[in-house]
Amino acid sequence: MSTLSTEAKTFNWLLDTFASGTAGVVQAIAVSSDGLLMAMTTAQERANSERLAAVVSGLTSLAAGAAGCYPLGGLNRVILDMDEGYLLVTSISAGSALGVIAERSANLGTLAYEMTLFANKAGDALTPTLINELKRNVQA
Repeated sequence: MSTLSTEAKTFNWLLDTFASGTAGVVQAIAVSSDGLLMAMTTAQERANSERLAAVVSGLTSLAAGAAGCYPLGGLNRVILDMDEGYLLVTSISAGSALGVIAERSANLGTLAYEMTLFANKAGDALTPTLINELKRNVQA
C-alpha cells in the first residue's frame, strides 16, 4: 500500500469519525460512481464492505432511475427499514455515495443529519484524483 495523501487520510478520518461518533452506526462505507468501494470504517472486513458497496451502488442506481421518472429532483437518501436495523444511502458528490448500516435503536433524524454533515464536509474534497487514490488504497 502506498503512502496516502493528506486529502485521502482526511477523508478516511472523516468517515471513521462519523461512524464512531454517531449513535447506532454499525458500519459506514463510501462508494464511487462506478460502484467501487472507496473507503470503509476501520473495524470492518473488506469482503463485507465490498458486498455492501455492491448493494449501495445498486440502490443508488435504482433510486436515481426512479427520481428521473418524476419531477422531484435528485436523490437525497434511500432508507431500507429492516427488522433488526437500517441501511441508509445518501449522495456525497460526483456520483459517489455514503452507505450506512445502523442498529434498530438509531434515531433516523439524527443519523440523516449526521450523514448530510459528512456529505457536505467530504463532498467538497472529492476530486477525480482523490477518488482514484481512495479506490486504490482502501483500508485493509
